[in-house]
Amino acid sequence: MKCLLCTSWSFSHICKACQNENLQPSLYKRKILGKLVVYSFYRYGDIEKLLHTKHTDLGYYIYTILANVAFKEFAKNFEFDEPVVSLGVDEHVKHGYAHTAILNKALKSSNIHPRYNKLIAQSKETYSGKSFQFRLLHPREFKVKSFSEKYVILVDDIITTGMTLTQAVDALAKEGKEVLLCLTLADAERK
Repeated sequence: MKCLLCTSWSFSHICKACQNENLQPSLYKRKILGKLVVYSFYRYGDIEKLLHTKHTDLGYYIYTILANVAFKEFAKNFEFDEPVVSLGVDEHVKHGYAHTAILNKALKSSNIHPRYNKLIAQSKETYSGKSFQFRLLHPREFKVKSFSEKYVILVDDIITTGMTLTQAVDALAKEGKEVLLCLTLADAERK
């Protein structure tokens, strides 16, 4: 197959040379709820076309590459004294896979234990391309399924207004869980 970025022949959808040259993550920091840090690995504009593949079968492969380049490396360096779980925000399966589950899986390490389908939005409204006002009027209504660990890392692909992550944090807090930080692939505030 050909690399999507440079069109050279490759065994992967994005060749190693392009991964090294074009997909090296930076860490962007933003806060929600006044104190909770959201780390993003890319500016939205830098990987926008790759992010849009989540709506296609190709997205599985692209999200796996991005997860391995960014999330897996983060997990290698993360340390905490207590057991920590990572939860993908609304791991709803579309197109045969859940993109947040792919990102979540890459966090597996001796310090982080991914859990799946533990944070599910009851509302199926999509926030993609919607205004802040729309998001306020259509809350996600997250349901938290039981798990024993107290400390959580939240995982999503994009942070735009922070509304989804804020609602997820609130739902987890009601269940006695503490979100340590949030991780996203891209920050839409940084175009």
